[in-house]
Amino acid sequence: MSPSSQDNPAQEAVQGSCAAVIIAPENHPITESQIDRDALFVLRKLDKAGFSGYLVGGGVRDLYLGKTPKDFDISTDARPGQLRKLFPHSNTIGRRFRLVQVFFKGGKTIEVSTLRSMSEHDLDGPETVLAPNNTFGTLHEDARRRDLTINSLFYEINNHTIIDYVNGSRDLEQAIIRIVGDPEKRISRDPVRMMRAIRHGARNNFSIEEKTWNAICAGSEKLALCPSSRLRDEFLKDLYSGASAPWFSLALKSKIYFSLFPLYKKFLTTNSPDNPTAKMLEDIYRTIDRINNLCVEQGVHRQKDFFLIALTLIPWVQAKYQLLSTFRKGATLFNLGKQIREELDRSIGTDLNLRRSLRQELVNLLLNLAQFIHNRQKGGWPKWLKRKSYFKKSLLFYLIYQEATTGIEVKPEQLGVSPASVDLPKDNHPEPAADSQKIKPAFARNTKGGVFGFRK
Repeated sequence: MSPSSQDNPAQEAVQGSCAAVIIAPENHPITESQIDRDALFVLRKLDKAGFSGYLVGGGVRDLYLGKTPKDFDISTDARPGQLRKLFPHSNTIGRRFRLVQVFFKGGKTIEVSTLRSMSEHDLDGPETVLAPNNTFGTLHEDARRRDLTINSLFYEINNHTIIDYVNGSRDLEQAIIRIVGDPEKRISRDPVRMMRAIRHGARNNFSIEEKTWNAICAGSEKLALCPSSRLRDEFLKDLYSGASAPWFSLALKSKIYFSLFPLYKKFLTTNSPDNPTAKMLEDIYRTIDRINNLCVEQGVHRQKDFFLIALTLIPWVQAKYQLLSTFRKGATLFNLGKQIREELDRSIGTDLNLRRSLRQELVNLLLNLAQFIHNRQKGGWPKWLKRKSYFKKSLLFYLIYQEATTGIEVKPEQLGVSPASVDLPKDNHPEPAADSQKIKPAFARNTKGGVFGFRK
């Protein structure tokens, strides 16, 4: 699948028996100065030791698009054991496919993997049937086992060239998302690839290639076959990506959204702009994007997982229970909370692998939102509400909901409240004065000539 010279001004080379496209430095936008210095250190040390090393995956993709990569991952022909010897400050992780984390100052980690012949999710059978060395492969095999063509490029520092086996550079130039290989087979092997295709389409404003899109739409229900922990982790990446609103639009059109949130299936049967539930969800995701970006800009911790997930459930509790439009209190509100909790336990609580304590936090935020809506006063909040331990975090939840529905933006200073914060009682016991005489342990006394502070 090498592009013609008209598609890409590149020189063809041969890796093993498979043709690759070698893109010369003058024909691509990546320069060595853009690469993290610790990643360069790893690449140069590999080269000095006689191994091949390549910058791979999302790092190459982001640099090509003019973005700053979050991670700089490296692939090499060195085996994990050889990498551990070469980099003493490192650790091996992974079960079937081991990769090495190389540690640097400040807690930074560069992940180095050995070139592989297949993806972990393209394997059949139990883990014990696969010998460890059966997974190592060539550069071409490593490119073919990756999820998307735009994530299958290799950058090497000696000649500053990009190595392309799957026309990934052409897809980057044309803003196209394409699954490597046969999309139906690759999705059948690992349905999570559908989420990754939609994620990168939303983040980069790329169009999804027709065969890939049709395979996603046809296989959307296969997400239910994936471990709930993987689905949760992948969804949270989208929720925190800063592009969750366009992601929601694509997820809804492809119907994978119903595999993640089956409780919405009844209320999102159409993608019509007149659908109030879809409209509110879109506004909430757009607000989440702004809040996440604002937190990053202000250096404030982003909101907790359960907090953002609770925001995405507001349209559902309104559509099914009219929670926000009908005033309830006392036993009626308590019983409704039990109903909502039971529904969450049956659906997303399991599907998204949420702990029981977090499920209750979700319900509490939703019920408290209703209280805030119905107790809003011109002069401020009622004193009884302000005295509640949940007031601060529920107020922030209300303010974000208010932005989504009215356009009144949350102020930066209002984001300083962590949703996980707890109103701790003040300590009424003053600290002892500095000169107060208290009995001190023997090792704290001034005992000259003693050993470890103890007297002779």
